[in-house]
Amino acid sequence: MSLAQVHHISAAPGEESTGRFTAVGPGVSAALLAEMEPLVGYTLPDGASHRPTDAELRSLPQAFTYTVLSDGSRLVGRTAPARGEGTAPVRFHTHAVHIPAGVPLPGDRLPVEAWRSPHWVSATPVGGALPDPLGTLPPGPAPVREGLDDFAVSRGPWLAAVLADLRRASEEEAPAGGPVVLAERQCADVARWLGLAAVALPRESVERLTFTTYTRRPGSSALRVVGVLPEDAAAAREAGLRVHVCADRPPVDATADVWARTAARVWRSRAPELFEEARGLPGDPFAAGPLAVIALCAGVTLGPDERAAAAGWAAERPYALDAKRIGQLVEALTSPGIDDRTGSEFDAVGRLFGALDGRCPASVTAPLAAMLVTEAVRGGNGSLELPRRDAFTGPDGEAIAGALGPEILAELESGAGGARPVARTVQLLRVARLLGVDGTEVLPEVVDRLARTILAEADGAEGAPVFAPALLELLDEQFDVRTALLGALDRIAPEDPGAVARFLERVALPFTGTQALPHLRMCAEVPGAMTTLGRDRTAVWHRVLRAAGLSPFAEPLVLRTAVGLVWEDRAPTVEEARLLLEAATSDAHRAAGTWARLVDAALGAPAETEEATALAHDLLQGFPQEIGGRERAALQLLDLCRDLRTGAPEPGWAEQVRTLRDRAAPLEPAVQERAFTALVERLLAPDRPGAELYAFVRSDDADLIAAYDRAARAEPTRARLRTHPAYAADCFTHWTAHPHAGPAWTTTAAALLEEVLRPAVRGMTAEAVAEVEETVGRTGSSGRANAFRDWNRSRALGRLGRRIAGRVRRG
Repeated sequence: MSLAQVHHISAAPGEESTGRFTAVGPGVSAALLAEMEPLVGYTLPDGASHRPTDAELRSLPQAFTYTVLSDGSRLVGRTAPARGEGTAPVRFHTHAVHIPAGVPLPGDRLPVEAWRSPHWVSATPVGGALPDPLGTLPPGPAPVREGLDDFAVSRGPWLAAVLADLRRASEEEAPAGGPVVLAERQCADVARWLGLAAVALPRESVERLTFTTYTRRPGSSALRVVGVLPEDAAAAREAGLRVHVCADRPPVDATADVWARTAARVWRSRAPELFEEARGLPGDPFAAGPLAVIALCAGVTLGPDERAAAAGWAAERPYALDAKRIGQLVEALTSPGIDDRTGSEFDAVGRLFGALDGRCPASVTAPLAAMLVTEAVRGGNGSLELPRRDAFTGPDGEAIAGALGPEILAELESGAGGARPVARTVQLLRVARLLGVDGTEVLPEVVDRLARTILAEADGAEGAPVFAPALLELLDEQFDVRTALLGALDRIAPEDPGAVARFLERVALPFTGTQALPHLRMCAEVPGAMTTLGRDRTAVWHRVLRAAGLSPFAEPLVLRTAVGLVWEDRAPTVEEARLLLEAATSDAHRAAGTWARLVDAALGAPAETEEATALAHDLLQGFPQEIGGRERAALQLLDLCRDLRTGAPEPGWAEQVRTLRDRAAPLEPAVQERAFTALVERLLAPDRPGAELYAFVRSDDADLIAAYDRAARAEPTRARLRTHPAYAADCFTHWTAHPHAGPAWTTTAAALLEEVLRPAVRGMTAEAVAEVEETVGRTGSSGRANAFRDWNRSRALGRLGRRIAGRVRRG
C-alpha cells in the first residue's frame, strides 16, 4: 500500500505561526496535523550562524524522529536545514511518512532502518509526490547494520550502560523520569545507537522505542530516547534525566545489568548475529543466560558474571542445548586462560555439573569436575557442591589426584591448621576421599584440631553453625573420620562439657553406634534432664551420670563431665557438695579434679550456712595434698569456726584467726564474717579464757574489734547484761582492764561502757547492782569495786549537777 507523506516548512521571520504544512498526503486529518506540528519543530544549536555557508548548512544536525500519535498511528520523518530565500536564509524542512495504526512498515522493516534512506528530501516536491522513503529501502539488514560494528567498538566504554538504559526505555510501560538522553557530536551517531538497540533488542521492544536524533528541549519530550549535542547535556542532567555523554570521558561505574554487559561484549566482538540466535533459546528475552551461552559457544570472551549467568541458565535447562553446544559451553567455562573466576561463577558451574552429570558422557563433564575440585583445594571455596566420587575414573582422575593430592596433604598437616576454619578442613577431607588421596597418617592430628575448632566456631553462633550440613555429610561419607572425630570430641568433653553440650543441641552428631563415648552421651542427655527435672540439680547430675554407662569409680573423668554439665561455671551449694562428696570417693574426686568445685562450694557459702564448716573439715581431711595456699587457709579458718562453736579449740585461737585470715587473703567476705562472728561470740562468752581476750585486745586489730563491738551491741549480749549481774561485772572488768591497749580497743571499750553496759546497769534493781559491785570486787579487787561505784555514780551525779546548773541560770 502507499503511505501518506507529509511536508512541513518552518516559518519565515515575521510570520506569526511556527510554520506550515506544504504538502499532505491523503488520510491525514487536521487533528493529526496539529499533533504533528510540535514534533517537527527545530531549534538551531547555540552559536550557529544565521547566514550559514553551504558547508555550515550541511553540518547542522538533522532530527530523525519516530513517534506514536494519539490514534495509534505512527510518524517517521526527518527534519533538516535547507537554504531559504530573502529574509529567511535558513528554513527547516520536515519530510515525514504517516503509518496508520496496525499497518507494518514496508518489508516489515523497523523505523530506525529508514534513517539512511536516500529518498528523504529537503524541499517540498513540485508536480507530484516523490518515492516513499520507507518503501524504497534496500532489502535485508545489511544497509542499516553497515558500520555498526566499528561504531560499537568505538563506543565500548559506554556500550553496556547505554544498552541497559535503552532496554529499560523499551519496556511496555515507559519508565518514569523522562527520556534517555544520548549526547553525541553527530546526530547520525545517535541513530547508530538506536541501530545497535534495534539489533540487540526483541522486535516488540524496538517498536516501542520512540526517539529523535536531535532536540534542544529533552525535558519536555514525550519520546523515550532523545539525542542532544554535548553542550546541551548539562541542562538535561540538571532536569533529572538519564544522560550519557558519549563524547566525553568514559564512565567509571559499570552497569549492574548482566544482559547489557553481555550484549556489549557481543557487539565489541563484531558478532551481532548472535542476538537472533540467542532469541531462539527459551527463557526471558532479557535474561543474560541465553545470550551468554550463545556468546561463549561462539568464542566471545565474557566476564565472570556473564559466565555465571550462562552456567546457571544451562543448569536449569540442560535439555535446551544439543551435544555440540554443551561441549562448546563446557570448553569455554573451563578454559585455562580464565583467571578472574568468582565464587558465584563456581557455584553456577557446580549446579551445571550436577545437571549434566549422568546426562552427558563423563568425558564431557570431567573438565567441570576437575575445575570444581581444583577450586575447592586452591581457591578455598567451601560452598561448592562437589562431584561424585566416580566422576574421576581412569587417567583424568589419576592426573587431578596427582596434581592436588600433595597440596591437600600438605595443608592438612600444616601447623597453621589450628586457625583453619571447619568448613575448609571438611572440604579438604572430602576432596581427599573424592580423589582417593591416602591421608591415614595425618588423620589423627587433623581430627584432633578439627574437633577443637568445631567447638570454638559453634560456641559463638546462634542456631546450627553454617558448617553443620557439610560436616554431617563428611561423617556420613567417611566412617574413619566419624570414628576419630567422635572420639576426639569425647576426650575434649571433660575439659569443656558445656561447649560440647551446646554444640550437640545444635548439631545432631551420629554417635548411636558401638563406640562407648560416655562423655558425649552425657552431654547429649543433659538438656532433656534439665527440662524434666528442672531445678533439682542433684537429680539431674545422677541422671546424666547414668547416661555415661560407666561408674565414676571405674572412670573418674565422667564425674568431672557430669559436674561441669550440671553446675557449669557455678559452684554447688554446700548441701549439693556434701552429696557429691558422699557419691564418690575422695580418690575419684581427686582423679577427676572435682574436689576444687567442692572447695568453691565451702568458700562460697553464705555466712549463715552452718554446714559449710563441716564441709571444710571433711575437705581438709580428704584432700590434704591437693588443697594448698589461700584456699587451705580459708578452709582451716572455717574449720576453726566449727571448733570455736562446738568444741574446745587449741589455745591461741584468737591469734590463729588473724594468722589464717592473712594467709587466706583475699578472703571471701562470707568466710571472714563467719570467722569473725565465731571469734567474738567466743570472746563475749562468760567462760572465755582471759589469755585469749588479752591476745585479742593487744592485737588492736581494727576489723576484729569492730566485729566485737557489733556483737556486744547485739540484743543477745544486751539481754545477758541486763539479766546476769555476774556477766555484767565480768564485762565491766574486761572493758576497763586495758586502758593502754591501743586506740581501736580503748575507743571501743569506752563506747561499750557508756552505750551498752551503763543502760543495762541502769535498768537493774538495786539488789542486782549491788551484786554486780560485789562480783567486781570479788573477782578483781576492792579498788576495782570502788571504780565501779565511781563509774556508776558519775553518770547520776552528772545529770544532777546539770539540773542544778540549769536552775541557777534560770534564776
